[in-house]
Amino acid sequence: MNRRNWMIAWVGFSLSVMAGADEDPGKSKIGRVSVTVYHATNGNPKAAGAKAVVAKETTVRLQKEARLRFKHYQLLGQDTQPLLRSYESWAQPLKPSDEVLVRFEAQGRPTKKSAVLDLELWLGRKKIVKTDARLEGDRPLFVLGPEWRGGRLIIAVALASEPKPGS
Repeated sequence: MNRRNWMIAWVGFSLSVMAGADEDPGKSKIGRVSVTVYHATNGNPKAAGAKAVVAKETTVRLQKEARLRFKHYQLLGQDTQPLLRSYESWAQPLKPSDEVLVRFEAQGRPTKKSAVLDLELWLGRKKIVKTDARLEGDRPLFVLGPEWRGGRLIIAVALASEPKPGS
């Protein structure tokens, strides 16, 4: 190999190594987490504004738990964010407001059916809950939040399925 070809090969190799160095394996996506915020009340549901109605199966699930049992539920917002291998992620379900934020970080590699997360719930820029949570399949973790507009906020955190290609 002559000197010119050797130099071209060396530059090509060096560029490929440098390009790979920018890819941090800790930022690889290992799953997705969905955060949903509901408004629950025994009073007038219109106090929260005109919002989406909650699916019947979610209502039944919420009413099975005594602390989450209310007459009316409304969906206020939802956000799905990637679960990264070694970095924290933040979900902001009430966009553009940052009144409700959920920080989560993987503790170990999740399976398709479960994940253990370091989970924090922030309301009004104050951390109100910090816990280790085991999320399984389509079973969300429900957190009873503070009083809000004549009711209570309920925050649901769940593993989300991967989006279908083309959607």
